[in-house]
Amino acid sequence: MHAVSYHIKVTFKKRKWSLLFIFLILSFFSFSQEKKRVEILRAGSLESNERIVANAQRLIDSVLISHKNILMWCDSAYTYTGTNRVDAFGRVHIKQDDTLHLYANRVYYDGDINFARAWGKVRLINKSTTIHTDTLDYDLEQNIGYYDDNGIIVDSTTTITSVIGKYFINDDLMELYKQVGISNDDFILYGDTVSYNTQTKRIYIKGPTTINDSVNSLYTENGWYDSSTGEAELLKKSVIYNDNQEISAKYLKYNKENEMGKARGSVRITDLENRSIILGNNAEYDDLLEIAMVTDSAVYMTYDDRDTLYLHADTLRTMPDTVPDEKVVFAYNKVRFFRNDIQGICDSMMYFTRDSIIQLHKFPVLWSEIHQLSADVIEMKQYTNAPDELHMTRNSFIISKQDSAMFDQIKGKNMIGYIINNELNNIEVDGNGQTLYYAKEKEDIIGLNRAESSRISIRFKEGQIYTISFLKAPEGELKPLLELSEEDKKLSGFEWKIHLRPLSKHDIFERRTRKETKLMTDDNSKEEL
Repeated sequence: MHAVSYHIKVTFKKRKWSLLFIFLILSFFSFSQEKKRVEILRAGSLESNERIVANAQRLIDSVLISHKNILMWCDSAYTYTGTNRVDAFGRVHIKQDDTLHLYANRVYYDGDINFARAWGKVRLINKSTTIHTDTLDYDLEQNIGYYDDNGIIVDSTTTITSVIGKYFINDDLMELYKQVGISNDDFILYGDTVSYNTQTKRIYIKGPTTINDSVNSLYTENGWYDSSTGEAELLKKSVIYNDNQEISAKYLKYNKENEMGKARGSVRITDLENRSIILGNNAEYDDLLEIAMVTDSAVYMTYDDRDTLYLHADTLRTMPDTVPDEKVVFAYNKVRFFRNDIQGICDSMMYFTRDSIIQLHKFPVLWSEIHQLSADVIEMKQYTNAPDELHMTRNSFIISKQDSAMFDQIKGKNMIGYIINNELNNIEVDGNGQTLYYAKEKEDIIGLNRAESSRISIRFKEGQIYTISFLKAPEGELKPLLELSEEDKKLSGFEWKIHLRPLSKHDIFERRTRKETKLMTDDNSKEEL
C-alpha cells in the first residue's frame, strides 16, 4: 500500500518538472523570437577586458552592426553582453528602412528601448530634409528626433534655425521653439513657437512672429503662412505693413500671389503717405490695384498739422485716381463727418487725397460755426497757403443763426465761399441771388432786409454779415421788426437741420430726431442754470 502511494507521488513530481521545463523552453524561445539581438556583421578585430569594461566587447575597424530595421557603421564600438546597447565612435552612420540616415561622431544606441543619442556634427537626413546640430535624441520606434541646443534644418527650398526642435518624421512636421528663423528666396521669418510641414511647406504660428516677404511684412501671434505661395491666415494681434501702408485686424487673410486679402474685427488701415486711417469691422483689399473696401462701423480719418476729419459711412472704398500718386476715397450711404471747424452730412462723398478736395452728393449739408450750408452738390477745396474754398452747385442755401428766432439767409443758384483761419470770410453768389438778413445800426437791430440780385458778394465778420455788394440791379426792402410776420422771416426752401449736426467725433454714428435734440438742448440749458 505504501509502495504504491510512493510511486504515484514520484510520477506526479516528474511530470510537474517536465511540464515546467517545457514551459521555460517555450518561453525562452518566444522571448528570443521577440527580442532580436544586436548582430555584429563585420569588424576588423574584437577585444574583451573585464578589468576595463565589464561584460563588454570592443569592436575595432570598419564595424558594421545590424539590429531590427537598422544598420550601423562606425570606426569602433562597444557591445554589451545580455543587452542590445551599443556605444559607437568615429564616423557613425545609422540607416533606418533605407530612407532615414543619422550621422555623428558618437552615438549611444539602446535597441531594447529603440532609442539613440548622437553627439558631434550630427546630421539627421530624411528625404530632402536635413537636420544639423551638435546633440540629438532619436526615438526609432516613433520616428521622432529632438534637439535642445541649437539646430539648423535644410530642405529643398528652405533653411530653418531654432534653439529647440522636434521632428515628427512620420508626419513630415517640425516643431520649433525659441529664436526660430525660417528663410528662402522669397521670405524671412522670425518667431518664438512655430511648426513647419516639410512636404506642404506650410508654417503654423503659435507665438509672436514676423514675416518679411518681397512685398510686405506680416506680424501675428497665431495663424499659418504658406511659404510656397505666400498665402497667410493670421488670427491674433495681426498686422500687414509696408513703407506706405499698415493693415491690422483680429483676422487677416492674405495672398501674396494676387496681393489680395480680407480682414475681420477691429480693422485698421493706415495710409502713411496720404496721412489717413480707415476703421471698420470688415475689409477687403487689393494691394496690386490699391483698392480697399471697409464696412460695418466704417470710419475714415484724415489728418494734417491743424486738425483731423472723422467721417462715417455704411461703406468706405479707396482706389487710385487717374492722376498719378492720388487716391480717391468713396463713402456711401449715411455719411456723417466732424472736424472742429466744419461738420456735415450727405448720402455719398468723394475725397481726392492729393488735392484735398471733398465732394458731397445727394442732400449734403455743412455746418461751420453758426452757419448751415446746403446745395445739390458741395465741393470743399483745401489749400496750404491760400483760403479754403466751398463750391456750392444748384439750390445753394446758407443759414446763419443769430439767436433762437433770427436767421440770416442767403439763397442762389451757385455759390463760392472762402474760409480763412477756419471762419467763413466771404461768399460769392452767382444766379438768382436772394438775401434775408437782420440789419443793424450800431448794436441795435433795426429790421429785416430782403434783397434780390443775380450776382451778390457778401462778406462776414465774426460770423455775421458785414457787407453786401449787389453786382447787378438789386431789388429789396427793409421791414421793421414789429411789422414782421413768420412768413417774412424765411426764404422759400428754408430748413434748419441742426438736429442732424454731428457734435463730436463720436457723434458721427448718430442721427438724432428733432425731439431727441430738443430734450438734449433742454438738459444742457438746465445744467448751465
